[in-house]
Amino acid sequence: MKIKLTFVSLVALMVFYSCNKKTTTANPAGIADTLYFPPQNTTAWETVPVTNLGWDAQALSGLMPYLKSKNTKAFIILKNGKIAFEQYFDNFTADSIWYWASAGKTMTAFLVGIAQQEGLLNINDVSSKYLGTGWTSAPPDKENKITIRHQLTMTTGLDDGVSDNDCTLPSCLIYKADAGTRWAYHTGAYTLLDQVIANASGMSFNNYFQQKIRNQIGMTGTWVKIPNSNNVYYSNARSMARFGLLLLNKGKWGTLPILNDSIYFQQQVNTSQNLNLSYGYLTWLNGKSSCMVPKLQTVFQQALIPNAPADMYAALGKNDQKIYVVPSQKLVVIRMGNAADSSQLSVTNFDNELWGKLKVIMHL
Repeated sequence: MKIKLTFVSLVALMVFYSCNKKTTTANPAGIADTLYFPPQNTTAWETVPVTNLGWDAQALSGLMPYLKSKNTKAFIILKNGKIAFEQYFDNFTADSIWYWASAGKTMTAFLVGIAQQEGLLNINDVSSKYLGTGWTSAPPDKENKITIRHQLTMTTGLDDGVSDNDCTLPSCLIYKADAGTRWAYHTGAYTLLDQVIANASGMSFNNYFQQKIRNQIGMTGTWVKIPNSNNVYYSNARSMARFGLLLLNKGKWGTLPILNDSIYFQQQVNTSQNLNLSYGYLTWLNGKSSCMVPKLQTVFQQALIPNAPADMYAALGKNDQKIYVVPSQKLVVIRMGNAADSSQLSVTNFDNELWGKLKVIMHL
């Protein structure tokens, strides 16, 4: 795909299914100050009328044809944990399953934090402690510089320009630079975190995830592993919203601690290295003075998504799978679907265009 050197065109660059269909209406007197968490083992999820929020209802109604025109399948806005807007398009429903693509990276990083919390690993450990020697084709002294932290921050130094960026075979993991000296969006190097967790825990990655996150917060869905390649999560949109709500509450589901290591969580949602200020632990960050995007080594001197709130962080996946979290507004925004435009990367111009509309709706 030909890439033009402008930020807009660059940044412009089965399974279980949920039963969370039924909704109940929130108290019309107003919004609770605390976050609401939908109960498990029930179809209920409270809603809040946009009239209670002071949002522009007319602009919100105009959002629906826009989303449809952008190949959206599911779109959810949570305010204080309650559903303020939920819309499905074409034949997609609340029960339909879709892939998260690279939005699942953020959930993997969260799971690494849990494994560290339990003493199963330390993110400063060299990755070969869990993957064995020769997991890359890099010289041994270079491979031994790569740590779990480097996998979390996309700074392994392995070459992202190989023919298959998702490949996890040693022959695809080629030395490019010393670990920690180069930021590059490299899915293959990240994906092996699933084997790190499996070997550290003595459980399959899927089972560990289900015990530690999915079952704890009432999600459904599963990881589907492609041999020698990516590991992709599939679920319905409300399960994605549940994980976004967990992120909004800094790793707790209500009062239940899922990730109780507040230091790790803060590291995940803040700048993790000095190469790409807009990247935490497998999590995209807004409001920074510069950013980098997949496929390029260009540093753009602006925020990742200028129209979005500065404190927003996000899980972003190929073909515009989105989990946006805005702590200052107690917002979670979910988008599933096909690519909104010609770009198929995890960061696209759709992000900024969409937030241009959302900030009008919400008076941000």
